[in-house]
Amino acid sequence: MSGRVEKRLAELGIVIPEAGSPRANYVPFVNYNGLVFISGQGPRRDGALVYAGKVGAERTPEEAYEAARICAINLIAHLKVACDGDLDRVQQVVRLAGIVNCVPEFDAHPQVINGASDLICAVFGDAGRHARIATGTSSLPSQMTVEIEGCFGIAPA
Repeated sequence: MSGRVEKRLAELGIVIPEAGSPRANYVPFVNYNGLVFISGQGPRRDGALVYAGKVGAERTPEEAYEAARICAINLIAHLKVACDGDLDRVQQVVRLAGIVNCVPEFDAHPQVINGASDLICAVFGDAGRHARIATGTSSLPSQMTVEIEGCFGIAPA
């Protein structure tokens, strides 16, 4: 069924923004033999950072979960470009890697990155089930709260 993923996004009330531009010397994604590797995405809307600060200090785990959700929406924006606008080409979400900017004592990284995983599974269904890593760090670019990258298997055009 054509438009299946777009229909699901509409049902969930999710609007996919225009894909953002890289902020340094890298490309937003690479398609290598049908595996699309998307560079790390932060919690930005319309180019503006929405969540900055460390979990356990300036940010709560609930805010970080929402930040991870925004990161996943931004991943989908780049994925849509990689799929020439047809998200139904996504055959499998292979892996997500999430990094949480947090205080040293914080240890609930998986619950934060669930913000991205939950959204990806809701959008792509069984094809959204993925391998994952969730880790913490002492800082991220622009002090963003979360950064997430992904690998996706897509069908040929």
